Amino acid sequence: MFFPFLALLCVAVENGATTAADKPQKMNVLFVIADDLNCGIEPYGDPHAVTPNLSHLAQQGVTFLNAYCQQTVCNPSRASLLTGRYPNATRVADLRSHFRFALPESVTLPQAFRNEGYHAEGFGKIFHNTGKTADPESWSVAPYLDRGTHSADTVWAQMGPKTFPGITISKAPRIENLPVPDTAYRDGRIAEAAAEQLARLSESDSPFFLAVGFWRPHLPFVAPRKYWELQKQPDPAPLPPVPPHAEIVLPVRNEVKSYTDNTSFVDPSPADPLRLGYRASITFLDAQLGKVLDALEANDLRDSTIIIFTSDHGLHVGERGLVGKATNFELDTRVPLIISDPRKTAGHGSQSKEMVELVDVFPTLLALTDHQVTPSLDGDDLSSSLSASGAAVAAQGHALSFMNRPFYSRDAPTHWGHSLRSADWRYTLWQAPGSGETQLEELYDLRTSRQERENVLAEHPDRAAKMRNALINHPGYWNPGTPTP
Repeated sequence: MFFPFLALLCVAVENGATTAADKPQKMNVLFVIADDLNCGIEPYGDPHAVTPNLSHLAQQGVTFLNAYCQQTVCNPSRASLLTGRYPNATRVADLRSHFRFALPESVTLPQAFRNEGYHAEGFGKIFHNTGKTADPESWSVAPYLDRGTHSADTVWAQMGPKTFPGITISKAPRIENLPVPDTAYRDGRIAEAAAEQLARLSESDSPFFLAVGFWRPHLPFVAPRKYWELQKQPDPAPLPPVPPHAEIVLPVRNEVKSYTDNTSFVDPSPADPLRLGYRASITFLDAQLGKVLDALEANDLRDSTIIIFTSDHGLHVGERGLVGKATNFELDTRVPLIISDPRKTAGHGSQSKEMVELVDVFPTLLALTDHQVTPSLDGDDLSSSLSASGAAVAAQGHALSFMNRPFYSRDAPTHWGHSLRSADWRYTLWQAPGSGETQLEELYDLRTSRQERENVLAEHPDRAAKMRNALINHPGYWNPGTPTP
């Protein structure tokens, strides 16, 4: 019996017609975000860092040396990153607000992939971890270990005073150096669960957007003892003296003071247990990242997966007398950003000096995965930078960050600070909400050092005026006359 349809199909195949099986598979996405991680890692040249997995990832992609967050606290930064919108659009400037109050129809980064047929799943802290800040409509299934407090992620909180008799702690210890397995902390369990899920996803015909949010190295600085033992000798050089700054420049709350110090949790050898604890937490995070990257390789997913690694913002660890964030300075605003696309081999191992922002991540991922429907976004597509050599992409453009005072308070803000970073300068403008009155201007010359120590506004008025004009005309500038959330 002759079947005309089969005959036509055979002719089509012979003539090179595309069948469903011939269509190219969409690229998967592994989105990894750390919490409070500054650029103290090997790919950024930190001599004390022990981060071999991040170094390995950097060799498989492009490291953006000048990447900046939009606000140096968790909820506003993550809301901006995951919507691709500046804080003046999300209207999120605290730890409680949800971006959907201002942007009810917003399509988030994982949601955009879910809408294109991807399996979108989150492990760990992706959106903010407390209050009404989660966004369940972004995911195909409910996230894993995405809620809770950081103080609860300690052996102290899990085991209680029976394990540590005679020790009184109100919230949580600042540091823990205990001989426990990786899974004693959330990040160990997150890495384990994400690796297991990658094995399952490798059997699926659907592409995936897998978000992995590590809780470290946010305070408290806790890590299994083996990661403390891997640290190199502490830097013998003392921290530089605290420079004189106007009162509104620094946060009222020094974050570390909300935790209890207890030296019995620390070996007596480190000269500075807090700084060493931060490094140990970073090495612990790096090891968990390695488990997830190993699972990609073991399940033959590496060549079909784009990887993004970043942090929501940075951190001061003793500098300016702070152990915390919420400033407009380099240590808080600058974040690691590594993008690895296995197809862009020409750029592998390179470094880009261009000025980029976390709002650029969303449009870049959409471009790399050929999305048909693109939501309204504020950032720029960085995909062309992945094919260029590091020397070819010079520092250019500006990066905008925003901070309000007081932050850790339910009182209405009294100071709004916008900070504009160029290749060589940082300009910060503090204004009064409502009136827009200028309260303070700062200008820092960063041509020789990233440490903003001396306000040189009086010596460079023309430079300050030029950057003030660029800041006020920046699309992310939140007009101080606009009502706060």
